[in-house]
Amino acid sequence: MKINFGGRPFGKLRTGRSTVGGLFSREKTMRKLINWLKSPEWSPYAAGAGLGLLGIFALLFTDQIFGASGAFENVGGAILNAVAPSLADNTYWNYVMPAAFVSFGVIMLIGIFLGSLISALISGSFKWRAVSDDQWARVFGPSVWKRWGALFLGAIFLEYGAGIAGGCTSGLAISGGVQLAPAAFLFMAGMFASGITTAIILYGKRY
Repeated sequence: MKINFGGRPFGKLRTGRSTVGGLFSREKTMRKLINWLKSPEWSPYAAGAGLGLLGIFALLFTDQIFGASGAFENVGGAILNAVAPSLADNTYWNYVMPAAFVSFGVIMLIGIFLGSLISALISGSFKWRAVSDDQWARVFGPSVWKRWGALFLGAIFLEYGAGIAGGCTSGLAISGGVQLAPAAFLFMAGMFASGITTAIILYGKRY
């Protein structure tokens, strides 16, 4: 059907079963997409593929790689530089991990927090919890200080290990894996081996 304005055909208006079917199809697709976004857990394959593509795009458009642990070193160096500049004046904080309150890693870390928060709010799974790991609570009890102490010590070991290895799970495993760096695959093997060993030591045969 044509629509005329001043005697001239303005365009065609499609009617019939095909148009209605197309509208319902698009609405169904959007509903599926919204339900998928609201899901508390995504497919690990879809999330992994998306993360890989994001890493490639980051390299292409920003010439930067993922790296979460480096942000803490940037900020730590900046704080040390403000308090004791002579201690921060070394090769590591001048060239390897520049001391800065704002860096690509810091911005990425903020983005991770905000993205996680938005995802939790959309899926309806957001909840304030002092002890987030139910498995830990069943084995070691509901003590908040015990859990937070273990997390704090674990974070220290992780940050120190990431500094020695030259990256963490994001900076070395993911970003290095995207570039097929041998160190990335060695790191992943060591990470899984140490994680399994630690789980056996902590939980034994209880899990």
